[in-house]
Amino acid sequence: MQLKDIFYKIPLLATSGSMNTDVTSLTMDSRKAGPGSLFIAVRGTLTDGHNFIEKAVSQGVTAVLCEELPGENSPDVSYIQVQDSSRTMGLAAANFFANPSQKLNLVGVTGTNGKTSVATLLFRLFRALGYRCGLLSTVQNQIDDEVIPTTHTTPDAITTNQLLAKMISHGCTHVFMEVSSHAVVQERIAGLTFAGGIFTNITHDHLDFHGTFDNYIRAKKGFFDQLPASAFALTNVDDKRGLVMLQNTAARKETYSLKTLATFKGKVIADSLFGLHMQVDNHEVWFKLIGRFNAYNLLSVYGTAVLLGENSDDVLTLLSGITPPPGRFEQVVSEDKIVGIVDYSHTPDALQNVLETINGLRQANEQGRLPQIITVVGCGGNRDAAKRPIMAEIACQFSNRVILTSDNPRNEDPMVILEQMQAGVPPIDFKKAQTIEDRYEAIRRAVALAQPHDIILVAGKGHETYQEIKGVKYDFDDRVVLKEAFAERGNQ
Repeated sequence: MQLKDIFYKIPLLATSGSMNTDVTSLTMDSRKAGPGSLFIAVRGTLTDGHNFIEKAVSQGVTAVLCEELPGENSPDVSYIQVQDSSRTMGLAAANFFANPSQKLNLVGVTGTNGKTSVATLLFRLFRALGYRCGLLSTVQNQIDDEVIPTTHTTPDAITTNQLLAKMISHGCTHVFMEVSSHAVVQERIAGLTFAGGIFTNITHDHLDFHGTFDNYIRAKKGFFDQLPASAFALTNVDDKRGLVMLQNTAARKETYSLKTLATFKGKVIADSLFGLHMQVDNHEVWFKLIGRFNAYNLLSVYGTAVLLGENSDDVLTLLSGITPPPGRFEQVVSEDKIVGIVDYSHTPDALQNVLETINGLRQANEQGRLPQIITVVGCGGNRDAAKRPIMAEIACQFSNRVILTSDNPRNEDPMVILEQMQAGVPPIDFKKAQTIEDRYEAIRRAVALAQPHDIILVAGKGHETYQEIKGVKYDFDDRVVLKEAFAERGNQ
């Protein structure tokens, strides 16, 4: 594709060199730049792509997109200067891949908690409805049956458009995508045309990146502000900031609720370890998912499907048979009936939701003993540190025993993270909480403490199959470790 076509209808500050030059690839990684490439210099949080323009030029790139032109231009390279290279990259990537989002029913899901569950449930539902579908999520990207590993909740604009184009070539008609607050601020969704957007909820998270909670809210709202009039905007009105998301959107405003009047109304009739019994728009339905938080997820999925033109009876029938996404309230049960629950809850609100659900599901045995809740929880490194003591306090409030442990410490000292968590343990709970840095040993300790019918919650990592320490990802899966500890217990 020629440069002039890649930048069709995109505002430019200046150009140097031919715009009739053919480009065969786009990249913002100078290591992948070469002949035929358009190298895009993006200012990131850790590095500035402008520092690598010279390297990209030395490798023979065809063109360079930048906000600041280098001091000396190569006569063999075309240069394009813009106000915002991150946003322009999204627009250019959309043009380069023939605007694939315009040919799909692309639905974005944003919120602090529930994004992965809602996107995955929608993907499974629409496949069950007979469509070829795509999924862009924290757990994995997927094109119908093909699973593609993921590194970010929302990929960069080039990767996203490339995946969407591939989805079209595979016959996909619907794509469900998590939209993170980082992605909105960093313009990773620029150039995409959404058929709809969903807001789940917003609570304390990512303040390490956004600085303030208000900035975080504005980032989430920014997604809805970008939706076109042809799209729908579906929000959870039970969240006190749910209606804020709709204030400036051009999209059709729709709502869902368990508490008040809404476009899509639900009610929890019964909740148990076996599933949810709900009333949805005057239909009574059993679902395999557990917990009030999942009642909201299911309601948003139902509403989205109806807004996309599906029959409500068909949607509820198929939804009733769908299982939870990996690492979301995923259960592992020992031979002596200890219930292990692995959940991705890594924010205060998510952890409280899961623990409140577990507390509500406990039932005394024949001897009148109420199952004990043992929670294993940590906090990730290089992330919002303010939530660490809050997470520990919540774990203590809703658990009988708590083991604070390492999550993904990344480049931080895990003991520093744990000390910050320990600061949130109330004095009255000192005896119920202990700290074991090694996550493997922490899970084993929880299993050793448990009695039959007790419940062990292993929180924070969910579906993840690694533990990141000092920049290295080591194999680690909470579900596997829990199963091994149960098996070892059974052999004793």
